[in-house]
Amino acid sequence: MTDTHDNPTEYRVELQDGLTPAVITVSGPDRPGVSAAFFRVLSAHEVQLLDVEQSEFRGRLQLAAFVGVTPERTDVLRDGLETTLRAHDQRVTVELPEQPAVGRPRSTHVVVILGNPVTARDVSAVGQTLADYGANIDRIRGVADYPVTGLELRITIADPEPGGGAALRKALAERTSELGVDIAIERAGLLRRSKRLICFDCDSTLITGEVIEMLAAHAGKEAEVAEVTARAMRGELDFEESLRERVATLKGLDVSVLDETAAAIELTPGARTTIRTLKKMGYSVAVVSGGFTRVLEGLAEELELDYVRANTLEIEDGKLTGRVLGDVVDRAAKANFLRSFAEAEGLQMHQTVAVGDGANDIDMLSAAGLGIAFNAKPALREVADTSVNHPFLDEVLYILGVPREEVDSSDLEEGTFRKVALER
Repeated sequence: MTDTHDNPTEYRVELQDGLTPAVITVSGPDRPGVSAAFFRVLSAHEVQLLDVEQSEFRGRLQLAAFVGVTPERTDVLRDGLETTLRAHDQRVTVELPEQPAVGRPRSTHVVVILGNPVTARDVSAVGQTLADYGANIDRIRGVADYPVTGLELRITIADPEPGGGAALRKALAERTSELGVDIAIERAGLLRRSKRLICFDCDSTLITGEVIEMLAAHAGKEAEVAEVTARAMRGELDFEESLRERVATLKGLDVSVLDETAAAIELTPGARTTIRTLKKMGYSVAVVSGGFTRVLEGLAEELELDYVRANTLEIEDGKLTGRVLGDVVDRAAKANFLRSFAEAEGLQMHQTVAVGDGANDIDMLSAAGLGIAFNAKPALREVADTSVNHPFLDEVLYILGVPREEVDSSDLEEGTFRKVALER
């Protein structure tokens, strides 16, 4: 037996016999009673409702309805609406479309533009790129005014099949560097809403610094650690080799320095808000780090993280031995941990998000349903689904479709609302 809901071409709500379609729009100051008066008039004329949308924008009301009305009563309906709503300072239009009205567009993708500022030139450039690739903008809404401006565009691309938007994605990525705004594109629909696990890298992603460099500063070994890092960047060492060499320079460091370093960690702006919001939404939150467990334990407890994986430093007689215990958390391990977290939560990989900044995060971001490069190295940006190039972790929320208004409303209810003045 076939459910007609599975085949929208076989079933659609139709006008009742004898009615003609009409599109009615109302606009004016947003005041109590406008909607009630509007529907009261429609009721008096036995109007059939097929679709309605109402929005408020900066104190202005927009109300639209797609309806079925008796043809000979169209003028009377228009007069009734104009007379009734004039008292509310509203303008009314009633249009009888010559062509059959189509349903609302089923957007295939969502594009998010983030920047400080976002200009009309930015939106114009993105709009032209979309048009060049045959994509249509269905709706636009604002999703953020702090710490960046965020706009969400629901679009329909010419080829809705998986992978059909690859060329458009590449073109938008090129616009990102050209315009200086962040542009993310993701498939629309239930898959976007189904994500329930997010995994962050730690150093230079969840926190602002690099723990190994902070420890090296305490040991007076900054130059030696920097030299090893440079060799790794040139491709002379893989991550495990470079980590073991850098840790070796810390030999003899008192274990108390680990606790001092932990106390000195600074979270990336927006980290607390982002994690708190995601937890409210039912996300599990993980951190997988090439850093060290002893330094991250307090942070994990403070942020109520669900999973934490990092390297363990060997300690003897209260001193670091310069060795790492067990397997090193490298790029392959990060991806494997993400998979194991998803399995433990009973989730599919398309329901996961990964956020990182370096080459060590490539496998993890590639494995995730959505990979976000956060102020990242070029190698990671090339494989990530989208990139964030402003220093605010809140942007992750906006990419996931969480508007700032809902974040702030929730924080106000719980007494956790706080906004820090941004430097200009």
